[in-house]
Amino acid sequence: MYNYYDTIIIGGGLAGLVTAYELLRSPYKGSILIVEQNSIKYLGGLARQAFGGMLLVDTPLQKLNRIKDSKELASKDWLNFAEFTAEDHWPQRWAEHYIQSSPKLWEWLLSLQLRFFPVVQWVERGLYTPGNSVPRYHILWGTGNRLILQLMAGINQQNDTQQLSIKDQQVVQHISRDTSGVFELNVIAGSGEAAHYRCHSLVVAAGGVAGNLEQVKKHWRIGSQLEGLLNGSHPAADGRMHHQVKQLGGNITHLDKMWNYAAGIHHPTPQFANHGLSLIPAKSALWLNAKGERIGPEPLITGYDTHFLCQQVAKESAGYTWQVLNKRIALKEIAISGAEHNPSLRDRRLIQFLLENLRGNHQLIEYLVQQSSDVVIATSITELADKMNQISRKPDISSSTLKSTIHCYDQNINRGKQFYNDDQLRRINQLRTWRGDRVRTCQIKPIDDPKAYPLIAIKLHLISRKSLGGIQTNLASQVLQQNHQVTENLYAVGEAAGFGGGGMCGKRSLEGTFLSGCILTAMNAAANITKTQ
Repeated sequence: MYNYYDTIIIGGGLAGLVTAYELLRSPYKGSILIVEQNSIKYLGGLARQAFGGMLLVDTPLQKLNRIKDSKELASKDWLNFAEFTAEDHWPQRWAEHYIQSSPKLWEWLLSLQLRFFPVVQWVERGLYTPGNSVPRYHILWGTGNRLILQLMAGINQQNDTQQLSIKDQQVVQHISRDTSGVFELNVIAGSGEAAHYRCHSLVVAAGGVAGNLEQVKKHWRIGSQLEGLLNGSHPAADGRMHHQVKQLGGNITHLDKMWNYAAGIHHPTPQFANHGLSLIPAKSALWLNAKGERIGPEPLITGYDTHFLCQQVAKESAGYTWQVLNKRIALKEIAISGAEHNPSLRDRRLIQFLLENLRGNHQLIEYLVQQSSDVVIATSITELADKMNQISRKPDISSSTLKSTIHCYDQNINRGKQFYNDDQLRRINQLRTWRGDRVRTCQIKPIDDPKAYPLIAIKLHLISRKSLGGIQTNLASQVLQQNHQVTENLYAVGEAAGFGGGGMCGKRSLEGTFLSGCILTAMNAAANITKTQ
């Protein structure tokens, strides 16, 4: 027997919750069901754990920071980074729509009493391909966790008539459609019992494929050295709903486009196989290969072109790389992406947050040193080389090679600022001219400095994070077929839709398009469902 709902949303992450919230506060009168695979306490999904950065254009906060931005400049930057092809009609339409919708996103976030850290950050500036011309990365005060808490409060307030129901720990096994156009869902509950649902409108908000490492390795065209790949997503983001949508006639595109990172470490307390944490790597550290040699000829530095970093790391035959630095650098520059490891930002503890920025995040560094199997410390380069070999279980690094690598860099520093002849040093100098980077980037000093000991080495792995491709949609978030015809009453939102159009970011993201992409695609889906009820 099938239980009927007017609209069913598959997935209780950010995109699914926003869809429900927008339907609840609209004139829509139909019954709504969210079917969530995980426990109800994990509603919000990966967004609950997210750092909370969003790309927004020409905002009041940018004006406050004296940043001269415009939609025209943002469009130019986006097209540079995306490298769309002639076939990318809908991804490009979504890209432009996102930029034009920035004021609407800003107002929507403010309506939930959400606020941003006052300094706009500058990420993905571009390297060989121009990226963000100006800072656009707005960080939520309270991280993604605060976003989900405020959104859930809004849902509870709007749901006074119990228009919305939520069924957790239920996995959708199969979707079909009868001759009248009604969707039928066969579901397995956590207890093992079967459940059956029918609906008029179906919204797929089940995430991408980045939690399925086999799918990542199959589709991600970044290089062949992916054996050490870590999972920075969640196993529930496995792509099964993509397959179901394809069976219904939907078009799946650009699964080869992904936004993964080059600086993952194993989670000290993993919740699933290959569970990883994504580091924000230190700009002042040396990024080395498995032999302790500097990767080049272009020094690897985060903040410019993440796609380029992943390409370079994927060339390394060992399947991992190293960052070598000292405690002084680590305290100021090392961070772990996400709400869990940024509690002062997550919990909006302003004084603690300011102290961490001024004095360094001692608690985080102690956590990494004591808990991470990928981090070692030493009081000499020889000892550091020995410990690096111990955790890699290979005698690849000789102390003489490591010493030569570090001292070559340090000698350049010791010659004086006017004699710097190293691109990493030149970039650090330039980074520190923007106050958002200056507070998180050390003044240039040698790495092998006893006053800054201990020395630290971090073994890094590629880590999966986000699918840039997915289910193709129009601007109403309706699922499109291969012939671009609309699949009536079927929608895809968030990462399942490649954040819009099946790949609105193209080849690269300007960063910060994921939470806001989930919100925008969900808003559009809800608006169209309401209009067509």
